[in-house]
Amino acid sequence: MTERENASGGRTTPDLEPRRSRSRLHLACHIVAQCLFYALALYFFSHLSIYYFTGAGGATLLAVTLVPIAVAIAFANDLRHDDLYPLLGPLPATLIGIAYAAALIYAAYYLVTEFENIRIYRVGFWNDADKAAGAIVVALTLEYTRRRYLALALVILLLILYTAYGHLVPGMFQHPGMSWNRILTATSLEISTGVFERLPQLGLTLIGSFMLVLAVLRAFGCIDSILAGSSRLAARSPRLLPQAAVIGSFSVAAVSGSGAANAATTGSATIPVLIRAGFPRVKAAAIETASSLGGQLMPPLMGIAAFLMAEYLRVSYFDVVARGFAPAILYFLGVSVAVYLLAGRYMQRAVTPRREPIDYVDIINLSAYALAVIGLIWLMGVERRAAMSSAQLVFIALFSVLSALFLLRFLWALYHQSGPRLTPARLQEAGRPFVRLIETFTTNTAELTVLLATLGILTATFTITGVPTKVGILLMEMAGAHLALMVLVAFAFGYLVGMGLPVAPTYIIVAVVITPFMIRAGVDPWVAHFFAFLVAVFGELSPPTSVVAAVTSRIAEAPFVRTMISALGMCVPLLILMVGVYTRPALVVEPGWPQLPAFALLLVGTLGTILALQGRYAQGWLRDWGTRLALGLLSAVVVLHPDERLAWVVTAPVLAMVFWGLLRAHRALRARPLEAADSAPA
Repeated sequence: MTERENASGGRTTPDLEPRRSRSRLHLACHIVAQCLFYALALYFFSHLSIYYFTGAGGATLLAVTLVPIAVAIAFANDLRHDDLYPLLGPLPATLIGIAYAAALIYAAYYLVTEFENIRIYRVGFWNDADKAAGAIVVALTLEYTRRRYLALALVILLLILYTAYGHLVPGMFQHPGMSWNRILTATSLEISTGVFERLPQLGLTLIGSFMLVLAVLRAFGCIDSILAGSSRLAARSPRLLPQAAVIGSFSVAAVSGSGAANAATTGSATIPVLIRAGFPRVKAAAIETASSLGGQLMPPLMGIAAFLMAEYLRVSYFDVVARGFAPAILYFLGVSVAVYLLAGRYMQRAVTPRREPIDYVDIINLSAYALAVIGLIWLMGVERRAAMSSAQLVFIALFSVLSALFLLRFLWALYHQSGPRLTPARLQEAGRPFVRLIETFTTNTAELTVLLATLGILTATFTITGVPTKVGILLMEMAGAHLALMVLVAFAFGYLVGMGLPVAPTYIIVAVVITPFMIRAGVDPWVAHFFAFLVAVFGELSPPTSVVAAVTSRIAEAPFVRTMISALGMCVPLLILMVGVYTRPALVVEPGWPQLPAFALLLVGTLGTILALQGRYAQGWLRDWGTRLALGLLSAVVVLHPDERLAWVVTAPVLAMVFWGLLRAHRALRARPLEAADSAPA
């Protein structure tokens, strides 16, 4: 008989043996990776929790302890998802991951035990063991960055080479060059710069405590409840469907900290429903892109830029958030109007999401979400008068309240699922959110800490070579010609940086290199830093590398370039804000009532610009385009003209034309009969 016939008789063919062997090997490697990840995650979570309660040791020692562990967690997380050198196969990748983790654990142990000697007694005279431990952390941090943020890694590599061989660079950027020993110590052992400096300390302390609260919201399904709530809004009227998609995406993005992550989470629900309602795939993807991007502007997180801005300006987090609401609300209103205009043009079918009854889980989740957003802001306002640190205050007060809410949900779920009789399976199912909590918090915080540690290396190379000073000289010369030229160059710099980097690193680079010299040229510090922040947010959308548009276009199966261009048209409020913080600086200089006049002018200008771009005023193209051109020019006067009295006069015709355009869009949407469509989940 043949080998195949033998197989039919119950014997195993030779070609199946290697397959089974490989399968067993892959399973064994996966188990090892999971064990490594959860062991590191539990240590990371417990150590940070103790610190948030006690503050023992201070932020510097915390960074020295946990930055190496964060890098190890980032590698272990990739390993358990088969994303650590996948071309090598499971066994070599697992061995490399274990070696990385062992080296980083050793570095953390050595640096902690020798902490006082390194920081005090051997400053400037570090021994070889000190340098080896520092080199391990720096090298593996850069290796992870190379795999995750290649553009950032290339920038840092070029800066390191520039630091070492600056004598080869011609012109004003030439410098004598520095030894590799100096570069190593500046990026690690000096602690005040490099991988342990204030940025990763901020990531582990204040930002980490906020991430913990947000991890609770995600782990217990608050994001799903938000989307369910927005779908119920659409269920009231099919014509509210586009606005429900915007509200849901915007709400989730406000606490996600990442436009791309939010687009992937909510876009999978909102984009298909919009397409079924008649929106072209490109427009559906563009709506989700604009909505997800707007979450980067909305407090309490502002894409974590609120914490970074407070650090650079040496003010409280509350001061930043109080100023951040006006730009975020302006952007949201502008996007909502743009989506309403698109609905009047494209919506054809009445797609009504399934409206499930509100249960106790959704009530708890939505209450917890509201409590988190309001509580985070209020607590940080209290923090200005409290003796405890921001991280301790946030963790102890807010997390305790949220834990109590979710404990009630946990106990209710146990009783609801199994009654008075508990089984191991029911107990495991009810306790699964707590596992998700640890996993979500650890991965997000560790990856953020590694990113901030990498930016610490970048700022260290900037600082020791004097690059910001030299760039500042050029900017000051341009400011002597005209401030607008300086702003244009600053935008171009931020645009180029933001093409390859997320919001946080783009903001940090612009804040370090550009904003100090803009302030020296007479720009208000709040204006300079909010401009840097808005440019960084625009980097998430900037052609040709918009990450958010890439995610939404993939979900919608739409052309990437067309999606990106369409999203740019909807994100006009962001462009107006970048100009508006200079022409109407009161928007961000003083929070509260002083913001209202600037907010009103920019809102009128934004609405007028959106109607000029996407509105319809007449059947004939000549009259339509002529009316829209006039509206666009008048809106530009409202936004740009330095004489506010003239701007206020021009608001009257702009508002009249905006009202006329919205009325036409409303009539068009109401007059259009919507075809019936099957219900679909949103």
